[in-house]
Amino acid sequence: MIELHHGGLDDVLTSVQRTAADLLARSPHAPASLTVRAGVVAVEMTWAATPAPAAVAAAAASQTVPAAAPAAAIGTVLAASTVGVFYRSPSPGAAPFVKEGDQVVPGQQVAIIEAMKLMLPVEADKPGRVVEVLVKDGASVEFGQPLFRLAPIDS
Repeated sequence: MIELHHGGLDDVLTSVQRTAADLLARSPHAPASLTVRAGVVAVEMTWAATPAPAAVAAAAASQTVPAAAPAAAIGTVLAASTVGVFYRSPSPGAAPFVKEGDQVVPGQQVAIIEAMKLMLPVEADKPGRVVEVLVKDGASVEFGQPLFRLAPIDS
């Protein structure tokens, strides 16, 4: 169990969310159980002793996607930092965070991945222009799966 101590409730919730996202990102397979507690706020997840064969196959497939990309593909990809459900907008019916042609800067939120009932922001890690959205809204994604293709910003 990881215990966190912070000031306000917003800080506590943010710390719990970031800790859970970090732990999910470092895990080679989806969790079955883990407890993250900050005061009265807790997030619980459980890891199975070994990943299910389907999870192993999905993880292997997601790791080969970048290598199988066409050589002519431009730019870089922004990949999922965890397993979960991919959402392009902050709520149903709302405009997407970004669309093809939009420029992004490091730290800008571009999507959400829902993992274990947590809404984890997906943020750009480098500047670029969104040239392709690689995942459909509401689709399940795996750790490391490409979500967006970014092209360099023309100077």
